[in-house]
Amino acid sequence: MPEAPLPKDFLWGFATASYQIEGAPHEDGREDSIWDVFCRIPGKIADASSGDVACDSYHRTHEDIALLRECRAKAYRFSLSWSRIIPLGGRNDPVNEKGLQYYVQLVDDLHAAGIEPMITLFHWDLPAELDKRYGGLLNKEEFVKDYENYARVVFKAMGSKVKYWITYNEPWCSSILGYSTGLFAPGHTSDRTKSAIGDSSREPWIVGHNLLIAHGAAVKAYRDDFREKDGGQIGITLNGDWVEPWDADDPADVEACDRKIEFAICWFGDPIYFGKYPDSMRKQLGDRLPQFTEEEIALVKGSNDFYGMNHYCANYIKHKDGPAEPEDFTGNLEMLMENKAGESIGPETQSVWLRPYPIGFRKLMKWLSDRYGGPVFYVTENGTSLKGENDLPLDELLQDDFRCEYFRGYIGALAAARSKDGVDVRGYMAWSLMDNFEWAEGYETRFGVTYVDYNGGQKRHPKKSAKAIGDIFDGLMEKE
Repeated sequence: MPEAPLPKDFLWGFATASYQIEGAPHEDGREDSIWDVFCRIPGKIADASSGDVACDSYHRTHEDIALLRECRAKAYRFSLSWSRIIPLGGRNDPVNEKGLQYYVQLVDDLHAAGIEPMITLFHWDLPAELDKRYGGLLNKEEFVKDYENYARVVFKAMGSKVKYWITYNEPWCSSILGYSTGLFAPGHTSDRTKSAIGDSSREPWIVGHNLLIAHGAAVKAYRDDFREKDGGQIGITLNGDWVEPWDADDPADVEACDRKIEFAICWFGDPIYFGKYPDSMRKQLGDRLPQFTEEEIALVKGSNDFYGMNHYCANYIKHKDGPAEPEDFTGNLEMLMENKAGESIGPETQSVWLRPYPIGFRKLMKWLSDRYGGPVFYVTENGTSLKGENDLPLDELLQDDFRCEYFRGYIGALAAARSKDGVDVRGYMAWSLMDNFEWAEGYETRFGVTYVDYNGGQKRHPKKSAKAIGDIFDGLMEKE
């Protein structure tokens, strides 16, 4: 028998995020996050919805855990609501024991079910009071101190029970979508038709810098005061897509591909692994890209026990001639779905940005592994929407063959990256355990392996893909 590409202890499961599933926004002491506030602004969410109920997971954790067991998951990645734990957010504000104990109990219940918890401290939902009080993510001095305090509260409460910590989910999204395009909370942008506040040419780079410092501070706190007795590991999750040149014979398009990854991923990866921003970013952005102090370099460089990787799709990249616009955040290029020959990078989905291209997953893992000297990878999100899924009758919707095929292709690409390319990948969390609040897209877009009937009491119905993922891993992992 040939050797299986994945070891028997490979950690696989599913992922969710607090604001997308929990509901209960003002129950047991929780206060608003910036997403609660953002959803109340007319026109910001596609279907004018919010996370007020979502999947009602605050009241249904037992159902979520039963789903995980039915899917045979080994792990569950979920995020904490800072607003539930410290409702006003600050280091001098009171801790809400009811909110904290909700998560302690969830961790205990997961362990009782034989499921490994993987906790994300911060998945975009900053306490609204901190944004109001001092500008939130734009205020380095205050935010870093408040975030470190929040992290310590959580480590102290459940550090001995949790072995995998993620400081931050997709800082690119908070920085760019929150402070450049204005599509995400808190909605800052230079486009005055969308927001009265914001400077897209400067604010996203300040926010990204502050998130890196806060990440470093939380990692230092964990390593100094918790890791020795608790024995866990801590990292950050970065998102990014694979890229292919629009014209493979044009050196400028080929070069632009690397620049796109640098602006999207290495913006955060390079400071963590090398202690500096990519040269391509410094060249284009100049003094709009903050400088690290020596103390900040010491805090950030080396602050990853593992690389958390979120990945969904790929694009074709076409370079632009001439200087970049002040608001450009891509690296002065175009992102396209078709190449020069008119070939699509992949099939359409419900999400305009998402076209599946499984080989790109393998290529990107190898690219990042080579750049960063072979770090340990945990894939913390990967999944797809289906075009028109929300409009299908239930019996058809549950037969999500497109999603099954997506997972076959992507998990197979991951296995090849490990077994053939030498990428040290040790875990995979599918997005998502269930349909949920898809941020600015509301409830029109579904990513779950479980259908959630939002109009029928949030009842859960596993789709075909819920079982398929376990079957895929059965075929790729060493037997016990």
